[in-house]
Amino acid sequence: MHATTLLWTLFWAAFLLVSAVDYFVVTRRRTAIGVPSALRWTALWVAIALSFSIAIYFLHPDGRTVFMEYISGYLTEYSLSVDNLFVFILIFSLMGVSEVAQPKLIKLGIYLSIALRILFIVFGIALVERFHWLLYLFGSLLVWTAWKMIATEEDDQVRPEKNLFYRAAAKLLPVHHDPQENQRLFARSDGKLFITPFFLVFVVIGSTDVLFAVDSIPAIMGISQDPFVVLTSNIFAVLGLNSLFFALRGVMGMFRFLKHGVSIILFFIGGKMIVPGLGHALDLLGAHTIGLRLEGTEHWFKVHSSASLLVIGLVLLVSIVMSVWYEKDTHPGSPAQP
Repeated sequence: MHATTLLWTLFWAAFLLVSAVDYFVVTRRRTAIGVPSALRWTALWVAIALSFSIAIYFLHPDGRTVFMEYISGYLTEYSLSVDNLFVFILIFSLMGVSEVAQPKLIKLGIYLSIALRILFIVFGIALVERFHWLLYLFGSLLVWTAWKMIATEEDDQVRPEKNLFYRAAAKLLPVHHDPQENQRLFARSDGKLFITPFFLVFVVIGSTDVLFAVDSIPAIMGISQDPFVVLTSNIFAVLGLNSLFFALRGVMGMFRFLKHGVSIILFFIGGKMIVPGLGHALDLLGAHTIGLRLEGTEHWFKVHSSASLLVIGLVLLVSIVMSVWYEKDTHPGSPAQP
């Protein structure tokens, strides 16, 4: 069996295993998941994703380079997924979703996120291969997203009642408000089919997933356009988010500056994608020396693939350490779990 085929086989086997265990052990359990238990499950899923990177290093024909790209992509996409979960937690709070209904919504959101990412990856890579200049557009989108993240308060970003899809669904379809239907998308009453408030929350979650996928795919493509790296790092980043949700819900105060770290990473990746295009423009305008140097940045990062990983890892580490330090300094002696 070819090495790449073996890696694809390992990836899909791990994907099915993690999905099955996460669904039957985490989602279907009747008791609430505490922070320590959720952290243990999360650590297991992360360990599986990192173990896959070791398999890449030893089995892939271009092991070292692909390993670096995979780890960089995984860390970037995982940090974006964590920010996605923070938004989900805020949505649940604003829309009054019960704790009993939250796991099912998270799971539906994860499945939708995986489907959207695969769809966007397939079309995104095909478009970039045909129209390379789209990378500059994606880079600009990431820089704008980074600025928006850092300049906008979290609760200003989420307004369920202003969500276009939410308003359309609530206006076009009759809503059934029976509290017994709080975990069903549809309900039937007097022979008529209704949507439920649960359905409306899922609409908000789904439209949020679309926005995050739009930001996510340019981010990973700024690191690699290899379909294997893009797909595997993306999917592994969203697997096991169900258990991570319960961990973050209990300790989200400890990650105050994670959003700032994510925005810096997006700005770095976006800038790395834009600079070669800027160099090409300067070259055409006569500034050949500066233009050629800027154009060479893309090649430099490909040769020194560890540089991107170092920047991403360092930014995440600093943002988490600062968050923990701030939490301890602001609330000395307070427990990590409320």
